[in-house]
Amino acid sequence: MSIKKTTIIMVAIVGAIVGLQSCYKVATVPKSTVEEVTANVSFATDIQPILTANCSVTGCHAAGGRSPDLSAEKAYSVLSGGNYIDVSNPENSNIYLWITGKKTTPMPPAGANPSNLNNLVLAWIKQGAPNN
Repeated sequence: MSIKKTTIIMVAIVGAIVGLQSCYKVATVPKSTVEEVTANVSFATDIQPILTANCSVTGCHAAGGRSPDLSAEKAYSVLSGGNYIDVSNPENSNIYLWITGKKTTPMPPAGANPSNLNNLVLAWIKQGAPNN
């Protein structure tokens, strides 16, 4: 094999290795170190205000934006009826996986995840995800 072909093959191998190493997610938001929430969590007073302030904003999960629509009028029905919540396995709920960054880019993106969002959502799902 010529030096030119060997060089091309080596460059291709190095490029593939570098490319593959850069294709993994490193932006998982860890579980909060704050104690687990054991008090009753209200969707209307604890969860929805956080969704409204951080998720249901222009360009994100507001009416006419990205799915799911997390506006105050639709959030509960969309989350409860759209395969986003798994009360039998709360840590495996899609909404929980998204907000912790285990499923995709952490939601809300750009470090806007309020420190209590993960624990509140997890506690709410563990409590049966009631519309309260």
